[in-house]
Amino acid sequence: MSSPATPPPDRPPRTFASDNWAGVHPRVMDAIVAANVDHAPSYGADEITERAIALFQQEFGPEAEVYLAFNGTGANVVGLQSLLRPHEAVVCVTGAHIAVDECGAPERFLGSKLLSVPGVEGKLTPDLVEAAVTGIGDEHHVQARVISITQSTEVGTCYSVEEIRDLSAWAHERHMLVHLDGARISNAASSLGVGLGDFGRSAGVDVLSFGGTKNGALGAEAVITFRPEASTGLRFVRKQSMQLASKMRFAAAQFVALLSDGLWERNAAHANAMARRLAAGAAGIPGVVLAHPVQANGVFAVLPTEVTAALQAVYPFYVWDAAAGVVRWMCSFDTTPGDVDAFVALLGQLMATRA
Repeated sequence: MSSPATPPPDRPPRTFASDNWAGVHPRVMDAIVAANVDHAPSYGADEITERAIALFQQEFGPEAEVYLAFNGTGANVVGLQSLLRPHEAVVCVTGAHIAVDECGAPERFLGSKLLSVPGVEGKLTPDLVEAAVTGIGDEHHVQARVISITQSTEVGTCYSVEEIRDLSAWAHERHMLVHLDGARISNAASSLGVGLGDFGRSAGVDVLSFGGTKNGALGAEAVITFRPEASTGLRFVRKQSMQLASKMRFAAAQFVALLSDGLWERNAAHANAMARRLAAGAAGIPGVVLAHPVQANGVFAVLPTEVTAALQAVYPFYVWDAAAGVVRWMCSFDTTPGDVDAFVALLGQLMATRA
C-alpha cells in the first residue's frame, strides 16, 4: 500500500489512516503510570506481569502459555519460529501482513518460505490451501507445515469460529499447524460476539499473536501458545528475537488494563461501530463502491483517483490498491461520530463536484 499524503498543519486531530495512528487509551496510560512506582523484578518476574498472564489465561484457558512482546512483527516471527524448521513453509493468503508488510522479516529470521495463495474476501479455505500443499515427502520441495491466518483479515473481514475450526481440523489431519495473526483479534471477537478464547485452542489454533497496540495500547503484543512442547523453546526464541522486555511490567500493565472490566471489547466495539457508520455513509454517496464487506474496523472503497487525492489532502489514509482505485479507511477506539460524519460530508462534496 502507498503512503498517505502528508497532512496539512490544520488537519483534523483524528484521521482514518490507521488504528496505529490513534493515541493511547486513558485507562491504559493510567496503568502505565501506576506501574511506574519504585523497583520491580525485571524480565517478567514481577507481579504486574503475573497478573497480565492470569488475565490472558482467564480468556484462553489455564493451559495457554503467554509471552509478551514489543510489536506485531516480532510476535509473528516468534510465534511462527516455535512451529517451524527452515525446510518447512508457511501457507498464507496473498496480501497477508507477514508476506507484504513485514519487510521480509519472517523469511529472513525463520529461513522458511512463505507460500501465498489468493483468498476469498481475505480468507483461506481448506481447498485454497490444498492447492499450495504439494511435494510432501519430496526432499526437493519445501514442506508446507503451518497455515497462517489473520483475524480480522487484511481486508477487514472476519473468520467465523467455525471457519477456523474447519481449517484447523483439515490442517491437523495432515500434520500441519495453525498460526493466527491476531493484530485485530479484539475487533473480530467483538464483531462476531464471541470471547477472545474462542479463537484459541477450542478453534484448533496452535499459536496466536495477540494485538494490543491497535486497540488502545502504547506498544504491547503477546504470543500465546497452546502447545506445551513449544513453551520452553519459546522462552529462548523470544529472547533471541529481541522481543524480551527488561522492564516488562510496563507492557504487562497495558494488558491488565485492556483485559480488565471488558475494556478491550468496548474499545473494539466502538471502532467497529464507527466503521459501520462510515461504510453506510460512504455507500450512500453516488459513485462510491465498497470493495469488501465491513465486518471489523476497516472500510475499503473504490474511489476516482482525483477524489482520493483531494480527500487525502485533508484526511490522510492509505491507498490499498492503486491500480483498482481501492482505498482503506480505519476507525479507532477514539474515532467519534462527528469525525465520521465530517469525513463522509467532504467525500460527498468531492464526488458531487466530480460529477
